[in-house]
This record gives sequence, structure tokens and C-alpha cells, in this order.
Amino acid sequence: MTEFNYRIKEEDKELTVKELLRRNYHFSSRLLTRLKQQDLVTLNGQPVRGWMKAEAGDLLTVNLPAETSDYLPENIPLDVVFEDESLLVLNKQPGYVVHPTKGKPCHTIANGLMYKMLAEGSAYKIRFANRLDMNTSGLLIVAKSGFVQEALIRQMKRGQVQKRYLAVVDGLVASDSGTIDAPIGRPDPDEVERWLLPVEQGGYDSVTHYRVLRRFPAAGGGTADAAASHAPCGAAVGHTLVELALETGRTHQIRVHMASIGHPVTGDHLYNNGDPFLYRRLHGDFRRPEGEDEKSTSPYIDRQALHAYRLSFTHPLSGELLALEAPLPADMQELISRLAVDSDLNDLDPAYKCCTL
Repeated sequence: MTEFNYRIKEEDKELTVKELLRRNYHFSSRLLTRLKQQDLVTLNGQPVRGWMKAEAGDLLTVNLPAETSDYLPENIPLDVVFEDESLLVLNKQPGYVVHPTKGKPCHTIANGLMYKMLAEGSAYKIRFANRLDMNTSGLLIVAKSGFVQEALIRQMKRGQVQKRYLAVVDGLVASDSGTIDAPIGRPDPDEVERWLLPVEQGGYDSVTHYRVLRRFPAAGGGTADAAASHAPCGAAVGHTLVELALETGRTHQIRVHMASIGHPVTGDHLYNNGDPFLYRRLHGDFRRPEGEDEKSTSPYIDRQALHAYRLSFTHPLSGELLALEAPLPADMQELISRLAVDSDLNDLDPAYKCCTL
């Protein structure tokens, strides 16, 4: 159970307890009702009568209602980067969806968290503040209360959460840096894929910034100029390691945006042909039967080469700025090393084998 303590100031004395809770903690009406019904708010250690006014110097204490999840516990390895009583940040491994779905009812990160929770004798409701695709690795935030989750989501909407990704993409990206500002939507509500979609047709504003860290020309040639004119459905001319920053957090945003400029994330089974809807109309359905895992399109790596490596945000309770990093996973390190060998790049900076970029 999370506890909040607030010392009433002189300027607060005309406000009711309810008004103080709304102003200082942004509690929702639903949560305020639960706090009142369960007598979880005290003033100087005594239960609050109605929504009374407090005096300067009084101590207002709130205990959030106890909650828990009921996922099936499974002993799934979890790499904890940060944890306290209110939130948890994991370095998610590829190959796991975040929470159970119709197609993936178990073997998820949520099942692993349930096992961890029970083993430690703790109890909280598992709430994910951000999401990562099954085959994307990196930093994943788990809020242990609805208040913390809502506070983090508010930070994200205000652009106060900084997210950085590393990706290897097909082809040689011509510009050293750039911005992709193109709305993304779901052209077919029955399909998981997204693509560029005008706002008036249901798309959402989406902005991705990229920066080239290293280019890996194909053996025997291939230039950035050649890659610049390379069509989404064409053969890749080498590869590029890029760092990406998101202003928005749409589903598949990096994968869609990079594919839309002709540089899909290496190994990405959904977007390696560019617009998946156009490709299926012209060439037929390239996807595997339902229930079968999609296979990487790259001979170098078994999944899309995308990793959420850096995350910074303000802790909702302590106010501390958290700046967290997750090392580049072994499969992406191996990918970069193989591309360097194939490109005859003998001076590969060791920095590319970690996250001190």
C-alpha cells in the first residue's frame, strides 16, 4: 500500500481535504470516492470526517487501496533496472509480449511479474505505463498503483518523458539526421498493422527524430546516395545504425516511420516490404498462419533489431529525475559486429557494443 503525507500550509487552510488531494495529487473522482468509503484518509492520525477543512500544520495522510493482479504466475527471467514501492522498470527481453492477449494468453511479462510478486510476498496491481512490441527489447515501466500510472501517462502526454531507441535499419540512410512527421493510423481495424494515414481518415499525429550513428555498406559497394533512392520494396543496400527519439508514442511508430522512408528495421517481418496493405494487394498475403510466430526477414538476427535503451522521467512520488539505460542486447551486438565484418569496417567503435553513445 502506497502512503502519501502532506503538511498543510497557511495558504491551504481554506481548502477542503478533497480539494487538497485533487490539487496536490491529481486523484481522480473515482479514487477519491474509494478513499472516502474505505476511510483511507487521515488528518493528524484521525479519520477525516466528510471532506472537512484542515488547519495549517496539520498532517494529511493518504493510503492508497490495496490491489493485486491475478495473472497465472510463471517463472520467467526478469531483468530489473529500477524498483521501489511504487514502480518497477524492466529491461525486457525480446520474444515476450507484455501482457496476455487472445493470441498469447500466457508466457508474458505480466505472468513473470506475478511470479516475482508472489515469491517476494508483495501485492500490487500490474499496470504498464508504456508498451514494447513482442520482439522489441528494452526499458519497460510498470506502475504499482493507478495513481502512479496516471501520473506517468500525464508526463508522456506533456512530452516530459524522454525515450531513446537504437535500431539497425535496412539500407544506407542518406541524411545524418532527420525528422519524420507523418500521421499513423490503422487502415483496417481487423488487422494489427499500422501505416501512414491522414488525420482526416483516422490517423494520429506522429513525430520521430533519427540520428545516424554508423553506416554499414554492402560488401562490394553501395552508397548513401544509392540508398536514398531505394524503394521500400527493393533490396537493401547495406545497413545503418540509428538512434531514435519519439515525440509521440504510437503503436509501431518507429517501425512504420522508418519503413515509410525506405529503411525498415532490419528483420521486421511486418514492414520490410513497406506498406503491408499495398504489398498484400499486389503480391498476396506474406504473413504466417495465425498461431505461428512470425520469422525475421534478416539472416543476421532472429527478430526486428529495435531496442529501447534510454528513458528519463520524474518519479511521480519523490520528484526525483530518473535517467535509466539498458545495455544493447547480445543479439544486436552480434548483428552490428557481423555487419562491420561484412562491410570491411575494422575500426568499429567499441561504444556500439553498449549504450554509451
